[in-house]
Amino acid sequence: MDRPVRSRLASLSDFQFGAVATETIEDALLHLAQQNEQAVQEAAGRTGSFRETRIVEFVFLLSEQWCLEKSVSYQAVEILERFMVKQAENMYRQATVQLSEKKEPQNWKALKEQLSSKFILRLVSCVQLASKLSFHYKALGYVHSKEELLESELDVLKSLNFQINLPTPLAYVEMLLEVLGYNGCLVPATQLHTTCLTLLDLVYLLHEPIYESLLRASIENSVPSQLQGEKFVSVKEDFMLLAVGIIAASAFIQNHECWSQVVGHLHSITGIALESIAELSYAILTHSVGANTPARQRPAPPHLEPRALRASAGSNT
Repeated sequence: MDRPVRSRLASLSDFQFGAVATETIEDALLHLAQQNEQAVQEAAGRTGSFRETRIVEFVFLLSEQWCLEKSVSYQAVEILERFMVKQAENMYRQATVQLSEKKEPQNWKALKEQLSSKFILRLVSCVQLASKLSFHYKALGYVHSKEELLESELDVLKSLNFQINLPTPLAYVEMLLEVLGYNGCLVPATQLHTTCLTLLDLVYLLHEPIYESLLRASIENSVPSQLQGEKFVSVKEDFMLLAVGIIAASAFIQNHECWSQVVGHLHSITGIALESIAELSYAILTHSVGANTPARQRPAPPHLEPRALRASAGSNT
C-alpha cells in the first residue's frame, strides 16, 4: 500500500467518537453554530466562487501527495476561496475608485493575467497555511523558491487579516455525528463517518452542479434570475446545512430504513427544517449515483416536495 493511502486509512482509524464529555460537545456545537451564522451573514449578496472542480481536485491531489489529513484539504479550499474573493473584490474596488476619480482604469486583461500567473503559487501557499507543516517546494511541475513561498503566504495572510483558522464542513459533520451517537442514533457514527468523507469530497468536486440543482428545485424554475442566484449564496455558505445534508445522505446509503430517524435527530439538534435536510440530501444522492443511472436504482428519500429553501433563494419573480 502506498504512503498517501496508508496515511488516509490511518487518519480514519484514529478518529474516535464518544470520547468527549457531553458538556464539551454542547459548547463546541454552539460555537460552531455561531461561526456558521456569522459566515452565512457575511456571504449575503456576495457573488462568484472559486470552488471549481479543477481547483478542488488540484488541492485534493496535492494534499494526498503530501500525505495530509482530510481536514487540511477542506480548509485549504476554504482559505483559497476567501483569498481569491478578496482579491477579486479589491480589483473591483480599485477600478471603481479610478473611474470615480476620472482616471483611466488599469487594463482588466492585465490584472486578470497577473492574478492567473500567481494562482498556483497562491494555491500551494493556502495548502501550506492549512497544514502548518514542512512542505516540499516543488508541486506538480511548478517550482518556486522558499522566499517566493514565504512572500506568497504573507500576502494571503495579510489579505485575510490573518484569519485562516476557518471551520470547514468536516468540523460540523464530525460534531453532529458525535451528538448523534449520544442521542442513540441507530446507524453507528464510525460507519457514517467513512461515507460522509466520501460524499463531502464529492460535494466539493461537484459543488456548482449540486447547488444549482438545489436552487432550481427550491424556486421551481429551471432558469433562476440573477437576484435569486445572489440570494442563494448564503445557502451555499451554510456549513451546518451542508453537514446535515451529508449525514442524511450517508444514512440513506448505509441503512435507508433508519433515514427518517437520523433526519429527525438532525432537525432536533440544529433546528434546520426537515424539508431542507431532505432536499439537500436528495441533491447529493442524485449526483453521487449519476444522472445516467436508471430511476429504479436511484435512492430517493421521501417527503421532498416542500420548498423550505425558497425564502433563502428568493421568490420567482
